[in-house]
Amino acid sequence: MGFVERLAQGEVLVADGATGTWLQAEGLPPGMPPELWNVERPDAILRMHEAYLEAGAQVILTNTFGGSRHKLAKAGLGARMEELVGAAVRLARQAAGKDALVAGDIGPLGDLLAPLGKVTYEEAVALFREQARVLAEGGADLILIETMADLQEAAAAIEGARSATDLPIVCSMSFDTHGRTMMGVTPQQMVQRLWPMGLAAIGVNCGRSLADNAAALRAAHAAAPEAPLWYKPNAGLPHLEGGRTVFDVGPEEFAANAAAALEDGARVVGGCCGTTPAHIRALAQALRRERA
Repeated sequence: MGFVERLAQGEVLVADGATGTWLQAEGLPPGMPPELWNVERPDAILRMHEAYLEAGAQVILTNTFGGSRHKLAKAGLGARMEELVGAAVRLARQAAGKDALVAGDIGPLGDLLAPLGKVTYEEAVALFREQARVLAEGGADLILIETMADLQEAAAAIEGARSATDLPIVCSMSFDTHGRTMMGVTPQQMVQRLWPMGLAAIGVNCGRSLADNAAALRAAHAAAPEAPLWYKPNAGLPHLEGGRTVFDVGPEEFAANAAAALEDGARVVGGCCGTTPAHIRALAQALRRERA
């Protein structure tokens, strides 16, 4: 059964946790694009997907957050976009099998759109279109556009993905500055601008504290009570301990917050930065208790 059908039946889906946190723990060198490991360390990518699935995830994200040709070009990898993105979706599909859903992950381009930056809206649409096409052709079940800060870039990504595939599209923004995105967008503005573009779900990911993420989710739900919401918050705020980055929210606290989000319209719940299979396992157990 597909993503839209499962939501229509009232199912609450568990998404996976952080990709970067896992890969860094596996030894991903600082500054290396994670997408390179789709071909250089496919074993690590498969282990990550399998660990989240074993923990209870029903939706896993492809390792393609920075997989646009534009973003990869910053590391001299633009010409390898189709190779790296195609490998990622094949690995996720292999791990997911027939039971779990694969979300083809699309993140920001890494540069501002005109007039603040040099990337035009039309160029952004074309870049997102080709990434979505490769994800769809590789076997993704849905397209996830996440961690967006700019409404125009989010709209360009939706337009590009829709012109490439008929797969369901989800768009999620990151609210990390006094209830707004880095570019000043409120949850209400996100819903008003993007929900009418034919999304299967809309939501909140990354951001700052659990309280800030929960507030953004509530505001989005109030703006469009009918919209299924995607919720993938960080494990709190990071800090340094002994030279390593540590997040301040453990699995049980994280799971309690995520389970409470069901009252605010969350229909897909997972974790972003700092979350691990332990967080997702606790979350899946908490959601089962809530739905029992």
